[in-house]
Amino acid sequence: MKQPIITLLCIALTLTALATAKAETDRVAPDCALTAFGEEQRFDLHQYKGKVVYVDFWASWCGPCAKSFPFMNDLYRDLKDRGLEVLGINLDENSEDAKKFLERYPANFTVASDTDQQCARDFEVKAMPSSYLVDRNGIIRHLHLGFRPGEAEQFRVLVEQLLAESSVAH
Repeated sequence: MKQPIITLLCIALTLTALATAKAETDRVAPDCALTAFGEEQRFDLHQYKGKVVYVDFWASWCGPCAKSFPFMNDLYRDLKDRGLEVLGINLDENSEDAKKFLERYPANFTVASDTDQQCARDFEVKAMPSSYLVDRNGIIRHLHLGFRPGEAEQFRVLVEQLLAESSVAH
């Protein structure tokens, strides 16, 4: 008797999670004002319109974030010439923590600071890391919470699918 109830609860939770993820995709990406990490240079997310953007929110205390950096470096190296931008947005309150993290796990892609965490609120970040795939039209098409190396190849396929699309298709 308990097994069917547990099964139904698991299905309901899965459907709720899928509905939440869907509600957070297929919307225009927020136009965040960011600061290049370690610099005074300000820029906004909409400057990447026309490119596919992998937006990754991370923090120095996040174990899975450390595992995601080699993946993002490889992804950027392999696909930047096809129109991919990778943007790592740091949410540490203390920039020294982020700096130490980056010394240990260097980034070959753009890293920005979101010290007031407004961009994270605009994106409705719920976990570390949270990765958003934004298409060439500035629409969030995919959301991924956490990072597990076994899922990296599947996420790469999603990136390549978006890169294959023209800027008017959706």
